[in-house]
Amino acid sequence: MTGLLLRLAGPLQSWGERSAFSAVRDTAPFPTRSGLTGILAAAEGLPRGAALDGYADLELTVRVDRPGVLLTDFHTVGGGYPARFTAATSGGKNKGDAVITRRHYLADAVFVVAVTGPDQRINEIGAALQRPYWAPYLGRRSCVPDEPFLLRHTVADPIAELLTEIPLASPYTDERLGRPMPPAAQSVPITFIWEQPPTGSRDPVPLTSHDHPVSFGEHERAHTKRRIYRTVEHLPASLLDHGEQTVHERLIDYVTRHTSRTEPMESTA
Repeated sequence: MTGLLLRLAGPLQSWGERSAFSAVRDTAPFPTRSGLTGILAAAEGLPRGAALDGYADLELTVRVDRPGVLLTDFHTVGGGYPARFTAATSGGKNKGDAVITRRHYLADAVFVVAVTGPDQRINEIGAALQRPYWAPYLGRRSCVPDEPFLLRHTVADPIAELLTEIPLASPYTDERLGRPMPPAAQSVPITFIWEQPPTGSRDPVPLTSHDHPVSFGEHERAHTKRRIYRTVEHLPASLLDHGEQTVHERLIDYVTRHTSRTEPMESTA
């Protein structure tokens, strides 16, 4: 079993869990399994409605670097036009009126995701993410990811990288205290989302999420529930941005250091 590492960051992201076609389009507080599977399937060029068996053996672990701020957008489609130009229904007719929705987003959020699975599948998905068939987006097509997106595509122990190596988004704010972490802090409390109870973690909180994808078919979208676990892990304070380097510079250093040693980059010649 090996893994790869993704960093999901950008001005906006939205991970709908329960409201694909309702008046209020929600977002989960962290990337859903459905949304992450969609990113991988899009990179591999999987058509809508295709079987998702190739992703069943993958295990996803999310590190919540920065939870972001909930933003609600008042959104209309088709207002002020003749009925034939308004939004279409699934039956092929037109609604006749404007469609009004309120869409939820996470602003300025940052997550790092470890994808673990069989070696062959990780190699296939890693290759696809380097040259994606369809461009990745953070839950909705309007939510473009920041760089670097694919941190590493072949990692022996991606969980260890989340816990000890990958730089944290900065500035980090302790949401409970409402102020930046003190410079003398030796560790930083960071929320993790696990699909299996983590070994050695204290007091994992079990949660239920309705985001396990069964089908992405245009008229056959279906999801089931899954059990996940939330913990707070205390990461080394050295992973925070220090000195004159920005977090992006530290991330590029991390990617370059490991790529030059173990993960040869493809030639662009």
